[in-house]
Amino acid sequence: MVTDAPTAVGLDKPSTALGAAPPAARTESPARTESPAPAAPGSRLRWYRPHTWPREWLVLAAYWGASRLLMLALLRQGHDDIAREVHVLYHRWDAQLRGGSFPVGDVSWQYPPGAALVMVAPGLVPAVSYLQGFVLLMLASDAAVLLALTAAVHRRRGRSLAGAWLWAVGLPLLLSLPLARYDVLVTGLTVIALLALPAGPRLGGMLAGLAAVIKVWPVLTLLGTPRGRTTRDSWLALAASAGLLLLLLGTAFRGAFDFLFAQQERGVEIESLGGTALHAARLFGWPGQVRHQYGSFEFIGPYVSSVALASLLLTAAAFAWLVLWRLRARRWTEATPYDAALAAVLLFTATSRVISPQYLIWLFGLAAVCLTVGRTTQRPAAVLLLLVAAVTTVDYPLFFGAVVGSSWQGVAVVVLRNALLLAATLLSCARLWRATVPRRPRSTGRVS
Repeated sequence: MVTDAPTAVGLDKPSTALGAAPPAARTESPARTESPAPAAPGSRLRWYRPHTWPREWLVLAAYWGASRLLMLALLRQGHDDIAREVHVLYHRWDAQLRGGSFPVGDVSWQYPPGAALVMVAPGLVPAVSYLQGFVLLMLASDAAVLLALTAAVHRRRGRSLAGAWLWAVGLPLLLSLPLARYDVLVTGLTVIALLALPAGPRLGGMLAGLAAVIKVWPVLTLLGTPRGRTTRDSWLALAASAGLLLLLLGTAFRGAFDFLFAQQERGVEIESLGGTALHAARLFGWPGQVRHQYGSFEFIGPYVSSVALASLLLTAAAFAWLVLWRLRARRWTEATPYDAALAAVLLFTATSRVISPQYLIWLFGLAAVCLTVGRTTQRPAAVLLLLVAAVTTVDYPLFFGAVVGSSWQGVAVVVLRNALLLAATLLSCARLWRATVPRRPRSTGRVS
């Protein structure tokens, strides 16, 4: 039976319940002698001595190592495809940034200023190429996420390794893609920020702010912080750290905010929910075409602007729902901040004009944090995300040519993937609402 905190504190005092033996009687009877309290979990564990780790930790570490070696092998085999964005585009941006300027006028640069730090970092790794340095940084970030999720289990009672296993199993479903995009690093910062929130709201907010300057979505992850001091401290720390980093980057580089203008003319990406509708219309004779622009494959043609506007309106509606949830929520548990973070990012991912395969890395990280807590409401959504990842890999890279051509096979894959993503989003939000918003009392309808 789970005991509430006030009752647990009362266990240190002699019981006065009806029928309880007096303290003296309990101490005189050998049969009633209490055994010493067990040691704190992991008290003999040493991080630098694997032989002290629990067996399931060793299994987890072995699986992580084997699966990442496989991902590296797949990346090497597909070097000229998956990793092209790194060793061509990122490398070019690195050279421009070292010259003191952001890629001004390059519509492919659609990242906040903090992304410059990620682009420059691989070139600072000694004795390796730019691509090799990038992959090493992503592997280190991947390992840091696993270590943070495992450490959360070691430090606090009632935590579960399910989150660490979700992260370890989920990323390989995307094949080598996580090693060729910088989303793993951003997700790592966000995961550590969320795990730090209970004990250090300011530290959690600061890390979330740094992650948000690299890629905007982490700003959503603090929407579920408990009211009061935790919210105040974490939100102020996020604003302060993000503002300071933006100021430094805006001073050090030219064109730091040019990315805002590159987003204005974006259309509807072929893997988004809006793109799914246009795929279906194309099967029935819609004359639109697919063009590579703004760094992705997008639809052009009649009604595309209307679909893009509908996506923006859906995003606005998602934000309004989150504000309403925040105002109505009354019940907070240890899992609520994590569950709300996953629901928020799911909403903004599903309603976006662009859904890239690497976005699932964010969702895996947030779902993994949820699963570290026994009282999470997000287990069904986490399972659905594994299915989404599996279908996404069929979409890209396996069937991507069919998707670009809107063949019935490609359309079927996109429809299935987005249906699963939409189901995970709606289920996540519904379970969060039921767990935190009290029901209104029913009216009896009697007339006196």
